[in-house]
Amino acid sequence: MENQDKNIDNVLEEDQAEETKGGENAIIPKSKIILIKKLLQNVKENNEQIIKLLSTFVATEENLRISVGQAIDESSKGLSNSSGAEEKIIEGVFDGENMIGPDGKSYNISANYASKSKLVEGDVLKLSITGNGTFIYKQIGPIERERVSGILKRVGENEFIVTAEGKSWRIINASVTYFKGEEGDEVIILVPKVGESKWAAVENIIKKQ
Repeated sequence: MENQDKNIDNVLEEDQAEETKGGENAIIPKSKIILIKKLLQNVKENNEQIIKLLSTFVATEENLRISVGQAIDESSKGLSNSSGAEEKIIEGVFDGENMIGPDGKSYNISANYASKSKLVEGDVLKLSITGNGTFIYKQIGPIERERVSGILKRVGENEFIVTAEGKSWRIINASVTYFKGEEGDEVIILVPKVGESKWAAVENIIKKQ
């Protein structure tokens, strides 16, 4: 390509004097016409090669998109057919024991999950109900909380409360079982920072001396 450019420059220099003498009616030298034709031919050939490359690339991309799309469709069909129903998403608020949906319905939450996740009354949850009926919860909007230290008290065979500062909160029995709490133990609980709540989440239990 560099040699070709030098040849073009040489031809242009040789014909420049002849064009200057001829003025406006100057005749383009045959050598320059041949060179122009050659350059145009090169441009044409390069364009054809570019078009072929682009055509191949576009075809490959389209095939790839079709293949991926077909794979996703087949996968979705397989999931739909195996479960018999589509996944359902519901958002709601934790009331201390269960999730209350926008329709007012109560959705059961595993006591172990609520205890381990340290859910606080007022937390916003997302429930995914799979095609086979499995409930999968995810905490998407935790309410602002604060820690309170209180004393564990038994109020029933399997019911406990935590009292502190003249107030009392119910707690999930699974939390007491997990920390092996006993009546009189000190309990660190999580409660909403603003507003009143009936329930609290157990963060830790300190055994009494």
